Amino acid sequence: MPVEIWITYILILMIIASIAALEIEDVLSSIVAIGVVGLGVSLCFLFLQAPDLAIVQFLFEIFALIILVKAFLGKEYHKTESTKLNIILTIVTIITLTSILIFSVSVFDLLPDFGKPYMNTAQYYLDNGARETGAANLVSSVILDYRAYDTLGEITVLFTSILGALSILRIRSQMKKENSESQNA
Repeated sequence: MPVEIWITYILILMIIASIAALEIEDVLSSIVAIGVVGLGVSLCFLFLQAPDLAIVQFLFEIFALIILVKAFLGKEYHKTESTKLNIILTIVTIITLTSILIFSVSVFDLLPDFGKPYMNTAQYYLDNGARETGAANLVSSVILDYRAYDTLGEITVLFTSILGALSILRIRSQMKKENSESQNA
């Protein structure tokens, strides 16, 4: 099956998960539905032969889900109340997401055939990458030689986000510990 068809299926799944996230009354279930959207983006990157972006997206999604679940776990406000404004916003969102789906499917027709480079830069990498870098894997040569600063930036963002998440979780656990100690005293 062509890659465009797989990406279309994934896009449809992502739109369904987005609508489900809006419609589900339980906040934790909505967080999981949003995680499905992030996983879909990661799969699209894999199908488009961008494994570095797929890994970054997948890791970010996992960290975001852990932080959001931790933030909402044990809270009393899991359920949302339906109001007229929520219904109107849901309808507008469904119309917007459907429009995006229709537009995206028409954009897929404009893409070049899969595996054929669209830009001269990509063709240069294909023609000269292995010879100039000496790498056995062309993807590795692009990531580590031609785009080294970009890869360093991605790694820095991931490292910083991990440190931020750990700091937030550690501060929160210390606050809980201090609260329980003060209540016991």
